[in-house]
Amino acid sequence: MKKDVIILAIETSCDDTSVAVVRNGAEVLSNIVWNQNMTHEKFGGIVPELGARRHLKVINYVIEEAIKSSGIELKDLDAVAVNNQKGLIRSLVVGVAAAKTISFSLNIPLISVHHIEGHIYSNILSHPELKFPHLCLTVSGGHNLLVLVNTHFSYEIIGNTLDDACGEVFDKVARFLNLGFPGGPIIDKLSKEGDSKKFKFSRPMLDQDNFNFSFSGLKTEITRFYEKNKNNSDLKIVDVAASFQQAVVDTLIGKTIKAAKKFNLTQISVVGGVSANSKLREDFKNYENKFGFKVFFPEMGYTTDNAAMIGAVAYYKFLNQSFEDLNLDVFPNRPL
Repeated sequence: MKKDVIILAIETSCDDTSVAVVRNGAEVLSNIVWNQNMTHEKFGGIVPELGARRHLKVINYVIEEAIKSSGIELKDLDAVAVNNQKGLIRSLVVGVAAAKTISFSLNIPLISVHHIEGHIYSNILSHPELKFPHLCLTVSGGHNLLVLVNTHFSYEIIGNTLDDACGEVFDKVARFLNLGFPGGPIIDKLSKEGDSKKFKFSRPMLDQDNFNFSFSGLKTEITRFYEKNKNNSDLKIVDVAASFQQAVVDTLIGKTIKAAKKFNLTQISVVGGVSANSKLREDFKNYENKFGFKVFFPEMGYTTDNAAMIGAVAYYKFLNQSFEDLNLDVFPNRPL
């Protein structure tokens, strides 16, 4: 009887084409990510149609490279998994079509995965010691959620974004300040040279009795502040960037800790692209020591969109025999 379960996983929800081979939901044999930043940089954001075309152009190459790098052969695969829920519709279609083709040609099970579910499992993949139940802050360019993760596939969303997601605001502020794309890493780097206490920007909804997020007002506040003061010779972009980033970090941490206290949870998982932010990691660790929480962050390679996290989810679905047929569709806006 075969003991290992080897899954080929595909993730094409936005602008990264990623394919991974994962054994038993924990051992990543390969995780190839084809980045499209150069394609979208001049537009200051993701252009969906261009993203889908790039996926279509490289998907076969990325699959081939993932198999080659893993050291296994196609015949060794037990299942193929794909993110078909949450993302850009044209991008999702490319990944799902590839997964269906592999499932049919190899006669192996097809497993569907929700994109946010993948991010939740990126920390389970990175930290096997992370136990249930725990509180998960998922924070990226497309979503901000606070989720009670009770056990495998049992989630309760207690906080959501009411407008712009955090990562999206990083991109928009960076574009307005002519800093480049993607905005998150650029602002993070610049902030190390700035004074995060120089300007006291608002902490949106932090004093409200809920766990929702809203960053569009902060974005407007930053842009109006810069327009008003940009000709001031004393104004330094690094100080604006650092003060803006601190406002975001304080908001994310404040909401998360408030939720952890209310639900009496001592384990906090922070996932998604913004979880790579160095200030967010640093400040969360300081609060960890202060309040006695244990805060988990994924390995840096699993913070942004990647297929390894899809493979981690898919392993547990494989154990439950949760399979799909070849009529599998895409659901770009399906909630978790």
